[in-house]
Amino acid sequence: MKMDHEIIIIGAGGIIKDAHLPAYKIAGFKVAGIFDLDTEKAEKLASHYNIPRVFNSLAEAVQASNVATVFDLAVPGREILNVLKEIPDSSVILIQKPMGEDIEMAREILKFCREKNLKAGINFQLRYAPFITQAKELIAEGKLGEICDIEINVNVFTPWHLWGFLKSLPRMEILYHSIHYIDLVRTFLGNPQGIYAKSIKHPSSEELASVRSNIIMDYGMFKRASILTNHNHGYSEKYQRSFIKIEGTKGAIRIEIGVLKAYPKGKDDKFEYIFFDNNEDWQEIKVEGTWFPHAFIGSMEEMFKVRKNNDYIPDNSVEDCIHTMSCVEAAYISSEQGGIAPGEI
Repeated sequence: MKMDHEIIIIGAGGIIKDAHLPAYKIAGFKVAGIFDLDTEKAEKLASHYNIPRVFNSLAEAVQASNVATVFDLAVPGREILNVLKEIPDSSVILIQKPMGEDIEMAREILKFCREKNLKAGINFQLRYAPFITQAKELIAEGKLGEICDIEINVNVFTPWHLWGFLKSLPRMEILYHSIHYIDLVRTFLGNPQGIYAKSIKHPSSEELASVRSNIIMDYGMFKRASILTNHNHGYSEKYQRSFIKIEGTKGAIRIEIGVLKAYPKGKDDKFEYIFFDNNEDWQEIKVEGTWFPHAFIGSMEEMFKVRKNNDYIPDNSVEDCIHTMSCVEAAYISSEQGGIAPGEI
């Protein structure tokens, strides 16, 4: 893609440092400037990534924008609306997930984007991870047949101390992590009929709202979608795991997500497949790139397509991603309501 576009980044936190900027460097995307309330953080990133301008205010960043600009917004969910109010009408903007901290906030963001005619996308970047692109290609070729089972299983040790702001949030694990998997299941199976969920704390992470979740997305009697996460498996790496398994009527795919193990250093990914129509066991495909940072290229490319063609509706538009937020809200409601007590039957 010809680079007629330029990115102005709002926010200089860890996700910008560890994922956005490395991805844009790999892709050759032009970053015109960066703003953060902590100017020192912005200056450090600008120096490291040769970003030509560090803005002293959001207003200065907005003033520097033009018809080629794509805003890249990476602030806490509760601050998204405040920033959007300062963004010019009809702008193109990529918003770091989540789309607000609850469904009401998400609806306000959607309403505001419509009123200001903002071409906005949400950075649910797992959709664009290279191993997911590879899976979609095999599915599109009909190699798996009809998808009937998706399982996502994460049993790792996540260093939550890297994100200090999480300690103050009433919602955590689903909203800031499993939301990716909910969104991913939606990209394969569409919107579910219902959600069953339970999200809980861990004794060693009492300051966090939750760090473990069980989620079932209901697609009727012939399709199963389950998400199981435990971020406090702080033992040896022997039984740590993080995989996505997709089964169809003709074959299956298993993806080992390496980045979640020994985060942030991570391990290698592994992409395997098996088909019923041959006698071979599981086969491996070497996939170039990984979730962090390569998937972030795809999220921004969707916004570049909008800049190129104003009528283009990005795959990750707020109009689509509001449904992911509805699923997240349903999961929290289900978790709060609890199960059926056998003693009451």
